[in-house]
Amino acid sequence: MEKTTRKIEIALPVPGNGAVLIDTHCHLDMSAYAADYDAVLARASAAGVTRIITVGIDLESSRRAIALAEQHQGIYATVGVHPHNVAELGEESYTELRGLCSHPRVVAYGEIGLDYVKNYAPIALQKEHFARQVTLAKELQLPLVVHDREAHDDVMEILEAAGPFPAGGVMHCFSGDAVFARRVLALGFYISIPGVVTFAKAEMLHEAVREIPLASLVLETDGPFLAPVPKRGRRNEPQLMLFTAQKVAELKGVSLEEVARQTTINAVHLFGLEGR
Repeated sequence: MEKTTRKIEIALPVPGNGAVLIDTHCHLDMSAYAADYDAVLARASAAGVTRIITVGIDLESSRRAIALAEQHQGIYATVGVHPHNVAELGEESYTELRGLCSHPRVVAYGEIGLDYVKNYAPIALQKEHFARQVTLAKELQLPLVVHDREAHDDVMEILEAAGPFPAGGVMHCFSGDAVFARRVLALGFYISIPGVVTFAKAEMLHEAVREIPLASLVLETDGPFLAPVPKRGRRNEPQLMLFTAQKVAELKGVSLEEVARQTTINAVHLFGLEGR
C-alpha cells in the first residue's frame, strides 16, 4: 500500500483571560485581501486581534485606508508616502496629505522613511521627502510610522535632528540590533516586531527582543507580507500575529497573555485609541 504524507497543521495560539491584541501595521487595502476581506477580519476577531491599523503608502492607498476605517469600528488608518513612492510627490500632494490627516479615523503619519535595498527612488529624494514628511507629522501632532531598510544611520540622523517628538512614533518592522534599538528608544519611540522574529536565523532580532522592555514593544503583521512560522511563505493576515506574540513571549520568558496585554496597552497609547 502506498503511504501518503499528511502535513500536520499547527494550531493557532490564542491568549486566555480575554486578552486581545492590536495589529499595528497591516495593508488591508492591498489586492491580496480582496477575495476574502470579510473572512480575514472575522478570523482576526475570533483570534483576539480586535483592532487593526491599516497603513497608507501613497496617496491612493492612504485614501483607501481611510475608506476601510470608515467602514469598520476596529480599523484605523495612517496616511503617508513610502520611500518607494516619493518620486510622485509634489506641492499638491502635500496639500492633499495634510487634508487626509484631518480625518478622525487617521491615527498616525506613515509609513515613511528610507529604503536602501530596492532604491525605487533616488536616495537624495528619499531623504528630502522623509525629512519633509517628518516635519509635517510633527506639525499635525501625529505619531510617526517609520520604514527603515538598510538605512539605520541616515534614518536616525533625520529623526534625531527633527526631535523631540511629543506625539511619539514607532520603528515599524524592526530589523536592527540591540544597540540600534536603544537609539530608537531614546527618541521615545516604540519598536514594532514582525513575523520575522519567528524565523530561526533571525538571531539578531531575537537578542534585541530579549533586551527591549516589553513596555516599549508593539506587534504587527506587515500583512500581506512576512507571514510568521509556521505559515512562512504564505499570505500574512492579522490572526497570524498570534504566532509572533507567542515567540515574543518565549524570548522574554513571560506568558502569551502578558505579551498581549502589554503590547495592547502600548498600541492604545501610541495611536491614541483610548475610548475609540
